[in-house]
Amino acid sequence: MKRTVLLGAPALGLALLAGGYIAGSHNVEMTTRAHAETLDRAAVETIVREYLLANPEVLLEAQDALEAKQQEQQRLASLDTIKQNKEAIFNSSFDGVVGNPDGKITIVEFYDYNCGYCKRAMDDMDALTKADPELRFVLKEFPILSADSQKASIVSMAFHLMQPEKYGEFHRALMGAEGRATEEEAIRIAVSLGADEAELREKMKDPSIPQALSATYELATKLSVTGTPSYVVGEEVVFGALGKEVLAEKIAAARKAL
Repeated sequence: MKRTVLLGAPALGLALLAGGYIAGSHNVEMTTRAHAETLDRAAVETIVREYLLANPEVLLEAQDALEAKQQEQQRLASLDTIKQNKEAIFNSSFDGVVGNPDGKITIVEFYDYNCGYCKRAMDDMDALTKADPELRFVLKEFPILSADSQKASIVSMAFHLMQPEKYGEFHRALMGAEGRATEEEAIRIAVSLGADEAELREKMKDPSIPQALSATYELATKLSVTGTPSYVVGEEVVFGALGKEVLAEKIAAARKAL
């Protein structure tokens, strides 16, 4: 028995040595492979860098492709939001309407009374509604520029609740006024159009007004509307004062989609 153990000891030593050799060989192989991968990666990075330096227009193409992809993603998200919030967007009782109130085509404008671009865009609204007797133009209060804007909008919404038939006149007068739109200026215009000041000030306290504004802010967030003017035409959100020609094209496209 002892002889067997003694004879087995050298064999065991050789086995352990062989195992160590195999393990060592494996480690060397892994190290060599990692080194090769590092060299390969460095080589690839060098090639890519040199290519981009020689062809910088590729970066612009990639940027354009990224922007196009993001715009398409935003379009699809907006489309889904419009489908799910049609009543809030197109038929809120707190929104003023100019043009044909029963028109087949509706365009919605998010606006702020102290937005210079909105002031200039008012001419576009008038031109479009004059040229298209089937156009229904919805005005959605979106006061985001200042506290004055918010106070002016509260007066505007109170006046609309009292005299919706004169809202178009009020809107044009306040939007077209020189200087900042303020609560005082909005009240002055409302009174000049026949509103009783005491009744108007009481209506301004109506809790449904801040609730409606809050709903508009939430809706704007869903539509990715962050500035004024912004429009919803058919199933599309249009950002910025792009002019009546662009809006007319959007309206025509919405009409074809009916």
